Amino acid sequence: MAASNTWIRTSVSQSGMTGKRRVRRVLIVDDHPIVRQGLRRVMENEDDLTLCGEAETARDARIAIKDLNPDVVIADISLRQGDGIELVRDVRAHYPHLPILVLSMHDETIYAERMLSAGANGYIMKQAASEQFLVSLRRVLDGNIYVSEAVGNNMIQKFATGGSYTSANPIDRLSNRELQILHMIGKGMSTRETAHALNLSIKTVESHRQRIKRKLNLTTGTQLVQYAVNWFTGREAGNYQFGTPETVQEASSP
Repeated sequence: MAASNTWIRTSVSQSGMTGKRRVRRVLIVDDHPIVRQGLRRVMENEDDLTLCGEAETARDARIAIKDLNPDVVIADISLRQGDGIELVRDVRAHYPHLPILVLSMHDETIYAERMLSAGANGYIMKQAASEQFLVSLRRVLDGNIYVSEAVGNNMIQKFATGGSYTSANPIDRLSNRELQILHMIGKGMSTRETAHALNLSIKTVESHRQRIKRKLNLTTGTQLVQYAVNWFTGREAGNYQFGTPETVQEASSP
């Protein structure tokens, strides 16, 4: 495997066929090397799947998609540089027929429906068994949608109630942008760092922080940071199959 400065290209068969089955080329976007290694091992014995490349950041992913022309993209939500939700939106806008499977440790009850709305074709937790991961990957490659049974039932319940279903989780009150910012606060990113990562002004990020506080019934910036850290570590911490837990940085002040 040869590494470039931005992404890793993986050698693949030039024929693109294995027996009578077409081999589909997979691009992994994840900033944890151990996760990418785990996914490689899961797919290496699958005749119809081959890894064509890897990327650690949203920027590298965009370059790799253009250069490698994968058949499917597997992407995490949290990337050290960039944001998974924005990446999914951008890929969907420029490559409307490219399947995207979000593979993440982040709570599917919070993120799955949001990622589908952003343009993903499927969402699966990293805690899932490797066999279920392969099911989800092939399903989106076949042009279908994949979510867990629990998420699917929740979506059906919302549809059946005409959108009047109200979640008891206060996090569900947040918009996608507010959820992104809460996540970054929980990771320990300052307002300036968040603004730079999302290409927003500091003033805009501060406005979002104020709205988050109102929706979560918080009063001060310190309460917001503490809530974000507790939510991030409580929701996102834990072991998962394809890698190690994310490192949680100390929360910095606004």
